[in-house]
Amino acid sequence: MGRRGFTLLEIIIVLIIIGIIATLGLTQYTRVVEKGRTAEAKTNLGTVRTLALAQYQEYGNYTIDLANYNLPTTSACNSSYYYWYAIDTTSGTGTATRCIGTNGKQPGGPSAYTITLTVDGVLTSPY
Repeated sequence: MGRRGFTLLEIIIVLIIIGIIATLGLTQYTRVVEKGRTAEAKTNLGTVRTLALAQYQEYGNYTIDLANYNLPTTSACNSSYYYWYAIDTTSGTGTATRCIGTNGKQPGGPSAYTITLTVDGVLTSPY
């Protein structure tokens, strides 16, 4: 009867393979989570667009105080949101900018990027 078990080389190879698979999985997981957070910003931008259109139809301008709708503005990220929001009072274009670092709801974004939604419904987003 021969000895049963694994050699040290076999164990190291298996650990390396597991490490490679885990690294690839973590990268994909991070990307999927960021897409989910971006979906929240797109929903909030849809609300901003609706408010802007209503404001324009009633008063002829896009001047809206987003703080009244509990949306963080002017790069003042708060602990409830991953993005801060702004609206161009001339064109009605809404933007959401990703909070990074220790600002905003954690974890902060990997990098700052902006999502834009015009009153015509044109959306630009990295995700």
